[in-house]
Amino acid sequence: MNIRQETATNPRLDDAARAGWLYYVAGNTQDQIAAKLGISRQTAQRLVSLAVSEGLIKVRVDHPIANCLELAAKLRSRFALDLVEVVPTDPTSTSTTIGIAEAAAAEIERRLRSETPIVMAIGTGRTLKAAIEQLPPMDCPQHKIVSLTGNIAPDGSAAFYNVIFTMADRIKARAFPMPLPVISSSAEERAMLLSQPMIQPTLALAAQADVTFVGIGDLGPKAPLYEDGFVTEAELKALQKAGGVAEIVGWVFDRDGRQIEGVTNDRVASAPLPSRERSLVIALAMGENKLPGILAAVTRRLVNGLITDERTAAALLGAAA
Repeated sequence: MNIRQETATNPRLDDAARAGWLYYVAGNTQDQIAAKLGISRQTAQRLVSLAVSEGLIKVRVDHPIANCLELAAKLRSRFALDLVEVVPTDPTSTSTTIGIAEAAAAEIERRLRSETPIVMAIGTGRTLKAAIEQLPPMDCPQHKIVSLTGNIAPDGSAAFYNVIFTMADRIKARAFPMPLPVISSSAEERAMLLSQPMIQPTLALAAQADVTFVGIGDLGPKAPLYEDGFVTEAELKALQKAGGVAEIVGWVFDRDGRQIEGVTNDRVASAPLPSRERSLVIALAMGENKLPGILAAVTRRLVNGLITDERTAAALLGAAA
């Protein structure tokens, strides 16, 4: 904390600086300041306020969270985001979920605590799964939870990182899964599946989501779409060659946030992302590998909310400078 020095030509500011020092540095209460300066408590209060308003007192929070708050404010301003949460980076950890999974769980829980009914759309992925697993048991029959992605893996098994059923079991809300493959075998099959009467209401509900939580998957050698068996190695290389850098609920996009034409995008059975103009779409992502995708997503406004860590936040601001 710094207290700006004033000349003796303004006794009122001298008194304010003295009161400010006693309050912020010496830790006195306003009653103690009044006693020490021989003034009333109300006068002491006004002097402390004057010290702040005149810029005599400059407070610096010496704690890691202060840097996170500053980075969040800069990201919100730079990318016109509606929600930003930045968590401290653990320099010894290689995890891509630690910290942001906990923050996402807290944000999801806060939304679910509302008595006003909401529609919450959910994507898929490791970070989102880690967040959902931290939710406490809740009773939320007033809310509707809808999946943006199919829940069937290429081998016909349940997709491991689809979280809609886990979430529904924990919070006792009405759940609307997408009983489809994540990526269909052809564009024609996709069109046929999405036209089914039992699918149409789920797609319509997803479009009405008040808040949405999604992960951002990178398109590197260990891309989740590839490791989880949704695309082949040849398809992954084709997506990379076409300029793909990341995906959200299966939709692959380039560094400018534009969807890659063809390859797999014409077979993705996921619902489109809800409107960012009328609702909040929050991405949970951190790490160097995901940086190009996060940057594209926030620049193109594929999402209007972000939960990340301070190292990634600083890198985003540096890349956008």
